[in-house]
Amino acid sequence: MAWIITKYCLTAAVVVLVSELAKRSDRLGGFVAALPLVTVLALIWLYVEKQPAQKIADHAWYTFWYVVPTLPMFLLFPVLLQRLGFWATLLACIVITVACFGLFAALVRRFGIDLL
Repeated sequence: MAWIITKYCLTAAVVVLVSELAKRSDRLGGFVAALPLVTVLALIWLYVEKQPAQKIADHAWYTFWYVVPTLPMFLLFPVLLQRLGFWATLLACIVITVACFGLFAALVRRFGIDLL
């Protein structure tokens, strides 16, 4: 149980760090948020918990492919925020991301990459 609590605390600390940095500097907050810190922590947790190397490698592989369709959201969020407000923009970006993911998954399936 102590291990799970430690994992939660360290992972939560990353989120708090990013939000605190973003308050002080848009650029630094964005830079740290763009770093794959959560993925790196997940890879560490999988390794420390003695998961097979293939499972760890698969996690990194799928993370790469799942990141690609999220990128349009980061471009559209600032534009939509000015027009729609925060909550509507967040909802629109979620819908856009889901749509992009569906389209992207269909596209890469043609190349033998099955994301769904």
